[in-house]
Amino acid sequence: MNNHARVGVAGFRGYSGRELVAILARHPHVEPVLLEHRETDDRAQPVGPAQFARLPCTAEAVRAEGLAAVFLATPAQASLELVPDLLGAGIIVIDLSGAFRLGTAENYTRWYGEPHTAPELLTEAAYGLPEFCRARIAQARLIANPGCYPTAANLALKPLLDANVIVRESGIVCDAKSGVSGAGRKASLKTSFCEVTENFAAYAILEHRHVPEILRTSGLDEGELSFTAQLIPIDRGILETIYFRAKNITFAHDLFDIYHARYQHEPMLRLYQPGQVPDVRSVARTNFCDLGMCYDARTSRAVIVAAIDNLGKGAAGQAVQNVNLALGFPETAGLL
Repeated sequence: MNNHARVGVAGFRGYSGRELVAILARHPHVEPVLLEHRETDDRAQPVGPAQFARLPCTAEAVRAEGLAAVFLATPAQASLELVPDLLGAGIIVIDLSGAFRLGTAENYTRWYGEPHTAPELLTEAAYGLPEFCRARIAQARLIANPGCYPTAANLALKPLLDANVIVRESGIVCDAKSGVSGAGRKASLKTSFCEVTENFAAYAILEHRHVPEILRTSGLDEGELSFTAQLIPIDRGILETIYFRAKNITFAHDLFDIYHARYQHEPMLRLYQPGQVPDVRSVARTNFCDLGMCYDARTSRAVIVAAIDNLGKGAAGQAVQNVNLALGFPETAGLL
């Protein structure tokens, strides 16, 4: 294992890309290189030497510079264009878009509304949720970084589904709220200040693109999950409140024990004592996923609350976890 690597970041002007650069700048084993994949924006820039090297985001430039890996914090369409050439140049790619998360071209077309132009890479792509896919990530040349909502939902649901303590036929409700940065930096009316401030709105009801990611990892059928995303007037953070009927559970501590058995050695998972739950502030600017649980034995109702930073564990932080695994660095390097 080399003790140092240079890695590229395309899309470094977006919220997730800027977060990536900030994390990598303090990483003990990695030096970030900024990759230009489109025209520069008109945001004011400081005068003086650039802090990081810049290159065009082409396979030739990346290979000539000897970069070990490239992060794509780009829209799905841009990732579909860039990934084949980067892989052909022998570069490990960590893609933060949804381009390679869904397993099949049919799934992608249904949820993204357009054809997939590199379907031959879908089965190769490793889903980048380290807590469940660590071994495959470490061997992969293409890593599909998970979406923010599915990260929280699957970390909350999968251990309980694997333990068979959820009454699936009664349905699972995932009430998910996100800060505005989750919508990306591209200007839109719905995410403008006057629309968001002093407001609270649901969106993409019954058709959110992150639903198939939750289903694919958790093993749920679409009819067993009701997922609704909502935009809240904060800049970053996700809180998911998940409701279901439980079985084979007597106390809330039984749920805690299931999580503890699964996550006790996971560095990025933090559990709360039964009856206590996390909030968004507890995970802000971290790569942690915090889980809390409540249970009513009389009615068998269970509530799980999951909190992450959508730019941390929901995007850039998790991408750094993945590059650490792919390059053989300590998994928490740059994150703790």
